[in-house]
Amino acid sequence: MNYAGLIAIGVILGVPMTGQWVNYPTQGIPRTKDGKPNLTARVPRMTDGKPDLTGVWHGESAAGEAPQGTNGDALPKYFLDITRDLAPADVPFQPWAADLYEQRKANLGKDDPISRCLPLGVPRSDADGVPMRIIQTRNLIAILQEGDASFRQIFLDGRPMPTDPQPTWRGYSVGKWEGPALVVETSGFHDRGWLDGFGHPHSDALRVVERFRRRDFGHMDIQITINDPKAYRRPLTYTQSHALMPDSDLLELVCNENERDAKHFVGQ
Repeated sequence: MNYAGLIAIGVILGVPMTGQWVNYPTQGIPRTKDGKPNLTARVPRMTDGKPDLTGVWHGESAAGEAPQGTNGDALPKYFLDITRDLAPADVPFQPWAADLYEQRKANLGKDDPISRCLPLGVPRSDADGVPMRIIQTRNLIAILQEGDASFRQIFLDGRPMPTDPQPTWRGYSVGKWEGPALVVETSGFHDRGWLDGFGHPHSDALRVVERFRRRDFGHMDIQITINDPKAYRRPLTYTQSHALMPDSDLLELVCNENERDAKHFVGQ
């Protein structure tokens, strides 16, 4: 996919990548003397002492990146390419996955599921270009995605991973705390999702491990490990950082109502 394709995705999404019109003060958060949110304050905690990940978050970009056509807003670092830290020859594709990836590139990303208003899936949603809201309770975390008006459940009640979950876009997620990190394991995927905007594929054998760690009040890292032996010869690991968006909220975004550009897509 080139930047023209990226701009088309922005049109489909129908909102700026990070701009939000809501400006309502978030209650109960630390503030500096001038009333601004103190994003370097201590990590908030639940009543049981576990870190509280609650908030509206957006993925942080790599320094200095702002592709033309996105209103000057840089995309999250791994939105386009989860292998950006590797040389092309070092990406551990299985042969069929390499062939499919090259086909998608040659086709300019025309068949990207989100171009047809289908879900981002996991772990792609961890590097989405629009915000997400995390709602945390003792036994469940819910993640609301503005980008495709969807939700994800992470069960913290000690249940085991199902042996044969129904294949879905987001899989089935269970989590547990390991010190300050929430470790989430997800499986039960079908093979129709893309791992990023450039079209890295996955199979139905995909298993994802995420480590959510809130560094301070306003910053969180998600370390993502992709285990998919059908598609890659070894696991892939990368870390997408997130920044809190205080005094803001999610907006309603209905892709099927906003989509105006799919008929103009180019590709084979």
